[in-house]
Amino acid sequence: MKNLEKQLKILSENVEEIIPTSGLKEKLILAKKEKRPLIVKFGADPTAPDLHLGHMVILKKLKKFQEFGHQVIIIIGDFTAKIGDPSGRKKTRPQLSDKEIKKNAQTYLNQLSKILNLKKVKVFFNSQWFSKMKLKEIIEITSLFSVAQILEREDFKERYQNQIEIKLHEFLYPLMQGYDSLKIKSDIEIGGTDQKFNMLVGRFLQQAKKMPPQIVMTMPLIEGTDGKKKMSKSYGNYIGIFEKPQEIYGKIMKLPDDLMIKYFRLLSDFSKKEIENFKKNLEEGKIHPKNLKEKLAFDIVRQLYGNNLAKKARNYFVTAFQKREIPEEIPEIKISSPKINLPEILTRKKILPSKSEVKRLINQKAIKILEKKGSKTIEIPVKTFQISLKKNTVLKIGKKRFLKLIFLKHSS
Repeated sequence: MKNLEKQLKILSENVEEIIPTSGLKEKLILAKKEKRPLIVKFGADPTAPDLHLGHMVILKKLKKFQEFGHQVIIIIGDFTAKIGDPSGRKKTRPQLSDKEIKKNAQTYLNQLSKILNLKKVKVFFNSQWFSKMKLKEIIEITSLFSVAQILEREDFKERYQNQIEIKLHEFLYPLMQGYDSLKIKSDIEIGGTDQKFNMLVGRFLQQAKKMPPQIVMTMPLIEGTDGKKKMSKSYGNYIGIFEKPQEIYGKIMKLPDDLMIKYFRLLSDFSKKEIENFKKNLEEGKIHPKNLKEKLAFDIVRQLYGNNLAKKARNYFVTAFQKREIPEEIPEIKISSPKINLPEILTRKKILPSKSEVKRLINQKAIKILEKKGSKTIEIPVKTFQISLKKNTVLKIGKKRFLKLIFLKHSS
């Protein structure tokens, strides 16, 4: 009984809502009685290559379930990604191609391994059942719901009232997510608060099929780097868990101060008591927000990349942004010709995503050549797309990226 109470306390910590309220305790008691692990479901659609810190909130909770011996099942929504989750959307999502979905899905497992023990995780792609589903089965599932029930969703209701188009296929999305729960016979589904309706559909479908219904656990959403909208791939305000350590560290250091305690609570490994102490010291002015943010950035990078790379990320940030010096460890590109086309080379070497992006940064004077003048480093904006090199050159790209161009001068 003591172990059950310990599980209940830890597993319910920081959870926004448990439906029904007593559901988690009842499931834990059932699992003990039946001597089996609970089946805990989490689904993610590969609509972009990156999972982000918003997903990490949920993944850390799944890790706790793993540590207590429960079975975590990840549903990669390669089929549902073709529809696109309408949760929180004010318009229809653009549909992705099979090629885009497949490419994104391939990166997800590597990213999940940052938090979870993949050896103990079961992974399903929902195309395994949806690609084989017959029209008769689709009609059977859709007949269990009315249009009025689907329009109870806040985002659908808002779009309907404002006469913003809702495509028919979007109505199917929550039913499909719910069907995933039916297929794997989940005991628990975990997701963000914006997924509440979709997860309740899974519970409803299980009940309709005379199956023990899953309980729904909603986790808080975190705001993204803009400090306003929820962290989302669609909004471009996310911090990817597969980004480089120094990128993650730098982005966290730029977060609005008022988000820090929430991030500590949901993403860090600091204890509840330590976080309360941070909050108190911050409110009383006993600690500078920057110093607290450094603790947060280091802890998150450490969880994802380990202690050594977290230290390097911190050193990189201090050198590049606080001391305004050139970091010791920066990417290098070897150049055989003294004249180079910068948009061409930076795109080909995958430093920047496109030539147009390179040109835009040059036009905005956001790409600079760094030169040492005595003890000082001066920044000279690149003005043309073609540049000439006489020696090794360090570029500063934007505010936080550095690149060394190494000119391999051939002897005649």
